[in-house]
Parts: sequence; C-alpha cells; structure tokens
Amino acid sequence: MAHLGTHVMLAGSAVVLAVLLGVPLAAAAADRGGLRAGVLALAGAFRVVPSLAILALAIPLLGLGFAPAMLALVVLALPPIVVNTDVGLRAVPAATLEAAQATGMTPRQVARRVRWPLALPVVAVGIRTASVEVIASATLAAFIGGGGLGDYIVGGLQGGDFGELVLGAASVAVLALLADAALGAAQRRLTV
Repeated sequence: MAHLGTHVMLAGSAVVLAVLLGVPLAAAAADRGGLRAGVLALAGAFRVVPSLAILALAIPLLGLGFAPAMLALVVLALPPIVVNTDVGLRAVPAATLEAAQATGMTPRQVARRVRWPLALPVVAVGIRTASVEVIASATLAAFIGGGGLGDYIVGGLQGGDFGELVLGAASVAVLALLADAALGAAQRRLTV
C-alpha cells in the first residue's frame, strides 16, 4: 500500500502543479499572437523530450528521489494541458463572445460566464490525458529512488520475479484506468 500511496501522491502532485502552471499560462497567451506562439513552441518541445532524459538532467540539480521525478512528470503533463486550454479558449466562436458583450457583460463576466464554461470540456480532456500519461510514467521514479508502483517493476526485473513485475504493471494500468474513469465522470458533471 505504501507504493500505491507514493505513486498517487507523486502523480497527483505533478498533475496539480502542471494545471496550476499550464492553465494560467495558456489563458494568458491565448489571445496574444507572439506569446501564444512561444508558449505552444515550448509545449511542443516538452512533448518531444523523453521523461527519462529530463530525469537524467534533473539529477545533478535535485539529486535522487521524489524531486527530480516530480519535475519530469510536470514537464510531461504540461503539453496536453497547455495545448488543450489554448484550443478550448480559442474555439469559442467570436460571435458568441460578441453577443455576450452586446448584452452588457464586462470582459471579466464574458470570460467567467461564457468563454471558460464553453472551453472547459476541451481543457478537461487535456487534464485527463495528462493524468493518464503521468500515472503511467511515474513508474520511472523507481529507477531514481522516487518510489511508487514502479518499485515492483524494478524489483521484478532485478530479481527475475515475473509475478512482481506483472503486479507492478497491472497496478499501474488499473490505477490509470480508474483515474481516467473518475476524471471522465467529473468532466461530464462539470460540462452538463
């Protein structure tokens, strides 16, 4: 159970941090051409850098354990969150925004009552995608002493214990599926 708790804490913290960084960043950049291009280019660059490479680069700065694993997972989670937030906000029809302004709404009211509610389903998909990717990739934390369900996989590989290896892999798969189902249910409640 300790491995599961560590895995959930690591993955959950990484997703929360990525949401707290990515959503405001994408929202600030969505309507600013140059900034938007830079933010999306950075998100694209993060997408192509393997998590293992980020771990290797973070170890000299942060040492072994939880911190470099967290950094790698936040970097992994940012692209889908940033891209989907940008797409969701930019997909709201201009006519809808103009109609809201024509009714006398302030820009803040338009954002809070019209734009964000319409963008929320797309933003939520980005968070779901990031969550599943992070849960699956958090197994890499075990290779640097970060703990989690990856400890079963590493132990199984090192000891030639196929049962332990399968336990780790199956646990991660079930956790990812449960998280996706829970986030899907939450998304449906929020967007109905």
